[in-house]
Amino acid sequence: MPEPRETAVYTHGHHESVLRSHTWRTAANSAAYLLPSLKPHMRILDIGCGPGTITADLAELVPDGQVTGVDRVPDILEQARATAAARGLANIDFAVADVHALDYPDDTFCVVHAHQVLQHVGDPVRALREMKRVVKPGGIVAVRDADYAAMTWYPVSEGLDTWLDLYRRVARANGGEPDAGRRLKAWALEAGLRDITASSGTWTFATPQERAWWSGLWADRTLASAYADRALEGGHADEARLRGVAEAWREWGTREDGWFSVLHGEILCRKDA
Repeated sequence: MPEPRETAVYTHGHHESVLRSHTWRTAANSAAYLLPSLKPHMRILDIGCGPGTITADLAELVPDGQVTGVDRVPDILEQARATAAARGLANIDFAVADVHALDYPDDTFCVVHAHQVLQHVGDPVRALREMKRVVKPGGIVAVRDADYAAMTWYPVSEGLDTWLDLYRRVARANGGEPDAGRRLKAWALEAGLRDITASSGTWTFATPQERAWWSGLWADRTLASAYADRALEGGHADEARLRGVAEAWREWGTREDGWFSVLHGEILCRKDA
């Protein structure tokens, strides 16, 4: 078998504007579809854990179990460890890992969870096969990903239309699939998973505080994150276009009638016993 290889580039990077979003994520707002299936004794693998806020929540929900958070970027794991330490969690550990080639034996975990990961990997089907391999018979593979083409907002904004088109082009040029949410069930079937419950969930940003936060982080990402660098380096946009998109985000954020919804696809897959 050829050596598994990550063929996609993580579009967002770890600029402060990106971590501003990632550290907002909790098990409640980002993994609600999984929570009813958790039991106190479970051993969980959280793939692409980033700064560890969801990971820490999962650890609190399995007090008699163990949670391992993994990410490809060693530096972000230091922030995850700090998150766990600040919350006094002893049943949590972290490691560097590539989802295409997980360094764990077959049938190790009760739950393997990935949030906003498959949209960024080079081979999502291979990733799901690895997740299936390391979960125990009867265990759960749980995956949630956004679907950019399904994002919607009000009022109409040509600048946000430009943002969406630009982001999807940059993400695909990096080897990812920004409309991953709608593909999760198909990828799971191709990976050999059969007992699949597919659902969807949303984030909605409509209050003044929510609009200011969401618009501000995207305006900043558009100008200063790795995504901005890749948009420029790949010839997808020039600096004037990026400034225009950032201004459109900030203008939308001031609108009293502003509303934005992010659709996510979700799958719970139970491995054959």
